[in-house]
Amino acid sequence: MKVKKSTATLSAIVAVSLGITGAAIASASSTNATVSVKAMADALHLVMDSDRSVYTKKIVNRLVKKEKVIKATEHFEDDKALALPAQMFRFGSEMAMKRAEKMDDVNFSYTLQSLWPINRQNAPKTKAEREGLKFVAENKGKNYYTTETLGGQKYFTAVYADTGVAPVCVSCHNKHPDTPKNDFKLGDVMGGVVIRIPIDS
Repeated sequence: MKVKKSTATLSAIVAVSLGITGAAIASASSTNATVSVKAMADALHLVMDSDRSVYTKKIVNRLVKKEKVIKATEHFEDDKALALPAQMFRFGSEMAMKRAEKMDDVNFSYTLQSLWPINRQNAPKTKAEREGLKFVAENKGKNYYTTETLGGQKYFTAVYADTGVAPVCVSCHNKHPDTPKNDFKLGDVMGGVVIRIPIDS
């Protein structure tokens, strides 16, 4: 009896320390446990956004803007410079897609797009992308969720605002010769992250 009580107490302490509710524990232990497609998209974006923000603030902004010891350029290999945050994001996206192709039941894509893209390939291509980018630009702090069918496959599509989190983001975009918009300010919505997850029709 003491063993059972101690085990229960220990489990409760662990659950509280991890911030997990009893309902979540019960759900996770079930063989039929599922995560909603919206929760999956939100979780994916949380990781992407955190990684990108850390690279932008801790690496690029510090070394380029503050310490001025290296540059960040589009042609970073030729220039022996840092890759731009947007490039790092794209590299990660491309690698994730390739790795996901080799895994069962793992299928999603994500891209960085903008209504004012420096690279025209990053402009929205579908109605959902255009509406999503417009929505997050006009409704700061809110995400956009919808479904769309592409090539006969139905997708859950989520769009999250991509904001200028560091001075280096804003100055890079505003000074680029190909930019269609050169008056971005720190904290402005500069584009959006589009996450697409296939779902059953």
